[in-house]
Amino acid sequence: MTQVFVLCTGRCGSTTFAAACKQATNFTAAHESRTYRLGADRFAYPPNHIEVDNRLAWFTGKLDARFGAAPFYVHLSRDRAQTAASFATRLNHGLMKTYRSGILPNLLLREPQTPALAIAEDLVDTITANITLFLRDKPRVMQISLETITTDFPKFWNWIGAQGNLDAALATFATRHNATKP
Repeated sequence: MTQVFVLCTGRCGSTTFAAACKQATNFTAAHESRTYRLGADRFAYPPNHIEVDNRLAWFTGKLDARFGAAPFYVHLSRDRAQTAASFATRLNHGLMKTYRSGILPNLLLREPQTPALAIAEDLVDTITANITLFLRDKPRVMQISLETITTDFPKFWNWIGAQGNLDAALATFATRHNATKP
């Protein structure tokens, strides 16, 4: 059984990455497929599966307890400034809203003029630090950058032993999925 977990901040091409992985014939692949599950069921991924989910960075303790060092782990990233800028446009939506009002509930009460970009940068830095700490002792780790995806993705494909249509997978990156609207 081979598991592949792609950890990321979000706003970094994760939806597109998961779509590209669906071209592998010897793996299933999904984006945030078990986010509605609790407890052990949250981590009941099928064998030979690639899971791309930015929320895994908040569940690293449970991820480690369930899978340990056995899986392939990928840290998918994007330029910090671009990632933060994308999150800043979503101040009242999703993870950014949760971070601003749930994780840092008193920030806007005490510092109401805090720019959305500053909050987004802190969010990106926090998630990145969580991922870095989690991966520090894992033997099978690959860093992949959205900016170099056309060279990084084939290396990833070969690293995990994926079979299928690599050309079709790479073509997936020509279409932006879940892109921030201007």
